[in-house]
Amino acid sequence: MSYEDIILEKKEGWVEITINRPEKLNSLRETTAQEILDVLHEVEGQREVTAVILQGSEKAFCTGIDTSEFTIGDNEYFDFYRKRKRSRKVNQLFRELPSFTKPVISAIEGFALGGGLELALVGDIIVAGANARFGLPEIKLGLMPGGGGTQTLPRLVGPALAKELMWTGRRITAQEALEFRLVNHVTDAGKAIEKAREIAGNIAGNAPLSVMFTKAVIDRGMDMPLAEGMAAEGDVSFMLYFTKDRQEGLNAFREKRTPGFKGE
Repeated sequence: MSYEDIILEKKEGWVEITINRPEKLNSLRETTAQEILDVLHEVEGQREVTAVILQGSEKAFCTGIDTSEFTIGDNEYFDFYRKRKRSRKVNQLFRELPSFTKPVISAIEGFALGGGLELALVGDIIVAGANARFGLPEIKLGLMPGGGGTQTLPRLVGPALAKELMWTGRRITAQEALEFRLVNHVTDAGKAIEKAREIAGNIAGNAPLSVMFTKAVIDRGMDMPLAEGMAAEGDVSFMLYFTKDRQEGLNAFREKRTPGFKGE
C-alpha cells in the first residue's frame, strides 16, 4: 500500500511509521492522520507486530496540526464542531491511539510542539534525542491544547508544572523533559530511533498477551481508585493462567531456553 504523508517500514517484531511532510515540519493534516490510522487498524490484528514506533525527521518529529485545513466559511462554525466530533481524522487519531492494544513508542528528534507533543503523549513511551525540543505553544495563538494535552501532561508531570508550560507556552529541552519525567530516555542527537528499536526489540521477545493486558490495566487503572485498580489487575492477570504462552514461558524457564511466544 502506498502512502502520501508517511513512510511505513516493517521490522522483525514491530513497525515504524515515519511522518514525512518535511515542507510542513511534519504537521498533521487529515491525510496524515488517516494514513496513521490505517496502519494501526491493519497491524492491530497481526500477531507478528508487537509494537509501533512513531518518528519524524531530524528537524521535527511533528509540529502540530496543519492550520491550512482550519479554513471555516461564514456560518460554518457549528458544522466544523460536528466534524471535530464525528468525522475529522486528526481528532479521531488522538481518540483512538490511546486504545491501541500494542505499545506505541515515539522517537523524537527536533521539534515536538502542540499537537505533535500531544501525539507522543497519547502513546506509551517517549525517547528523545538531545536536540529535541518540546512545547505546547497554543496559548500564544489564543488557543489551548486540543489533542488531550490538558489531560495527559498533568498525569505525567503534575498539574502545577503542566499549567506553567501551557500558560507560558515555553519550550523545554530534552534534558528538562527527562527531569520532568516527560520522556523515558534521552540519547545523543540522531540516536533516538536506535533506543526506540532497542525497546521495541525487548518488548517483542515477551508474551504479547501479557504486554497487551498490562497496558490495558495500567491505562485504565490511572482513573480508578487503588482498590478497583487492584481488583482489575487480579482479574486480568488470572486470565493469563489459561494461555498457551504461560505454559511455554514456564517450560522455557525450566529448560533454560528462550521462550517462543505466539500470543495464544
